[in-house]
Amino acid sequence: MPLTPDPIHLALHTMATKDLHYLELLDVAKLVQSKELSSVEATQAQLDRIGELDGALKSYVTVMADSALADARTADAEIAAAKPRGLLHGVPIAVKDLCWTKGVKTAAGMTIYEDFVPTVDGTVVKKLREAGAVILGKLQMTESAYADHHPSISPPINPWNAAHWTGVSSSGSGVATAAGLCYGSLGTDTGGSIRFPSAANGLTGLKPTWGRVSRYGAFELAATLDHIGPMTRSAADAGAMLGVIAGADVDDPTASLLPVPNYVAEMTQGIKGLRVGIDSKWTSDGVDEPTKQVLAAAVAAVKALGGEIREVSFPDPAQAIEDWFPLCGMEAAVVHEKTYVEHKAEYGPGLASIIELGLAQKGTDYQKIVLHRLDFAGRVKAMFEDIDLLLVPATGIASPTVDRMAQMGTDPDLISAVLRYTCPFDMTGSPTITLPGGFTPGGMPVAFQFVSRHFEESLLVRAGWAFQQTTDWHRKHPAL
Repeated sequence: MPLTPDPIHLALHTMATKDLHYLELLDVAKLVQSKELSSVEATQAQLDRIGELDGALKSYVTVMADSALADARTADAEIAAAKPRGLLHGVPIAVKDLCWTKGVKTAAGMTIYEDFVPTVDGTVVKKLREAGAVILGKLQMTESAYADHHPSISPPINPWNAAHWTGVSSSGSGVATAAGLCYGSLGTDTGGSIRFPSAANGLTGLKPTWGRVSRYGAFELAATLDHIGPMTRSAADAGAMLGVIAGADVDDPTASLLPVPNYVAEMTQGIKGLRVGIDSKWTSDGVDEPTKQVLAAAVAAVKALGGEIREVSFPDPAQAIEDWFPLCGMEAAVVHEKTYVEHKAEYGPGLASIIELGLAQKGTDYQKIVLHRLDFAGRVKAMFEDIDLLLVPATGIASPTVDRMAQMGTDPDLISAVLRYTCPFDMTGSPTITLPGGFTPGGMPVAFQFVSRHFEESLLVRAGWAFQQTTDWHRKHPAL
């Protein structure tokens, strides 16, 4: 069903084209599907902005200008013929460069795949195309979605402040979406790589339950830890994108057969009466002051919206965080089994180190990790018997600088601060939504997360939508 424009959305069309780039995805959809703005106009405006800014920001690996404009023309014709495809019809978006894209180079941040051209679309790309979305291009990322960009690649630049971290591994997705170079993007998350760049760039990122979104046609880092999800400017936009890419897939037997809710239709139900848990000690020990302030404001917002705050004791995640590294390494070693030995010299040091860690593990090491993981996941699941949502920081350190993050490999406290609220939920496969909640004194974005039970992403979208009705952090943008 086409979206019905309201006076605000009609007025948006009177803006100069340069003012359209920071609109939310669903606002653009309303303009395009009401024919107040053509998909071709929206797409060309985005391509022009990419041409103007991305030479400095470096968020795109490949810009698909010709195919994007062709798809936009098709979308306009279908909309004119009253053949709508859904909420994303005619809207320009972009995808992380590990998503296979038919006929377009897909390198996953690796030099050994710089000439790989898939002959098919990955499932998420296929579903986006079927929904009528216009794919602007492929977004830069770290090498094989691990922690570092390949030494030959110039990393994307944070549009808020070039001295600050962009987050990994979906760095290009974070930068492009924040800078107004697409209206939404796909990222992936193995240890925090939807949440880190969403937090660093002031975005809303939704990491679905493991299995909610098919992983077919996406380069793996670690199969049982990898999640694909949307990175957008609002919870509503994230719900719209997830509704398109989620669901069963004959090409991926691990994709859940559960029906996909209509997240956008359900999001306005609010959070009144929902039980929101917080472990006050875990979420404050070792956490910097800007993050504490944002979390306190989020607690106040939950109460004002009618949610019930409950104190909980989160299971100690220390073992899960410790186990994440060798588990990721073992699974990455499987992914790269056919290429690593022959092409080892072409691997960057970060990716090589995690693969070597995996190769050094014994079968008994793996079994211990499996048992630890099952125990931890069971304890987290039991905690959700008494709550509907969990409230946690996105990271323990707000908007670190690039220089500080360069110390990650030698500073255990920094590793703990960055990972303590992300990788535990990759180990459990739990869904989370990351929301902008404030700024540091230096003007950099700070974020927090809601976490829910498996396959209850609808609660996350509801909570994010409710929070964003009473705050405007998600409508703050870098001055470019």
